[in-house]
Amino acid sequence: MELISAQKAGGNFNKGMLDRRILEICSTPLRRILERLPASIINNFQELRLRQERPLCLRCVQDEFFVTIDGRVTRNPREAYFITKSDIEKIFLNLTRSSVYTLDEELRSGFITISGGHRVGFTGEAVLQNGRVKSLKNVTSINIRISREVEGCADPVMPLIIDPVLNTVYHTLIISPPGCGKTTLLRDIVRQISNGIPSMGFKGVNVGLVDERSEIAACYNGVPQHDVGLRTDVLDRCPKAEGMYMLVRSMAPHVIATDELGRAEDIAAVEEVLNAGIKLITTVHGADLEDIKKRPVIEQLLKKTLFHRIIILSGTKAVGTVEDVVDGLKGRSLLKKVKRGGEDCKSFGRNYNRSGL
Repeated sequence: MELISAQKAGGNFNKGMLDRRILEICSTPLRRILERLPASIINNFQELRLRQERPLCLRCVQDEFFVTIDGRVTRNPREAYFITKSDIEKIFLNLTRSSVYTLDEELRSGFITISGGHRVGFTGEAVLQNGRVKSLKNVTSINIRISREVEGCADPVMPLIIDPVLNTVYHTLIISPPGCGKTTLLRDIVRQISNGIPSMGFKGVNVGLVDERSEIAACYNGVPQHDVGLRTDVLDRCPKAEGMYMLVRSMAPHVIATDELGRAEDIAAVEEVLNAGIKLITTVHGADLEDIKKRPVIEQLLKKTLFHRIIILSGTKAVGTVEDVVDGLKGRSLLKKVKRGGEDCKSFGRNYNRSGL
């Protein structure tokens, strides 16, 4: 097993200080609390959970804490600061800039991406129109999901998914349970193949990225907040299947990347990409190969041996553990065969647990 390493983590954070773009949307009481958080927590937490009349909660990589009014972390919810209606209303007004109507589409989706790539989700009372959600009102829960880049986290797998002779990449599928780093790994793979990898003699290629949930590039007003490479074109908030068709027809990409296959319409879109001679890199939720075969859509793709490389992630040792890299055509493990500088690839990445992947 391999722990993905990171030379650079938490690109939106500076020496244990919370990103000002998060602080700016908060109410004054919340801002004062968050400014007092210890650096060790700021560098590692993933989500800030705010539920009206319930304790302020932080979720870290593999743990959860409550936060007191003076910024201390505790496991006792009774000691925590309790979120007020005013806290929720202030954040929601800051997010919508006092005009809910300008963000109808985001409200229907249940989240807003703010500057810095941080994603703010919310729940409340759904407003229906013709049986479908038009908007939300009376918001009572907010989840601020911290956006972190981990540049270099894909280093251990790049030699396994690139063909330097033909200057191309293999069709690649990343399998991972929720929260184990597949999106962060995908983002860094996209960045590297877009920029090029001089140490491997790999020249950068055009990449088309379909970012249906604004999680990979984390676009804000159409501009990627994460580094996804200088040759990457992003379709933000676009359904995967439709986005793949659009990129094939309009942008002449060498590679198309997208997250979380699973719908029936994805099969035809994937085949369209492959028939056009375009390489595909994508992900799917699951524990391992046997697990994803239980899903009819994914099983069909696997039976056709469309993916030449299959990366399997887990959280067994830490978030982002690479359990294996499999040759999709021959069904054998490739991880043990890659060495760098005489050292087996499995030995890389001791500090991954701090990276926030």
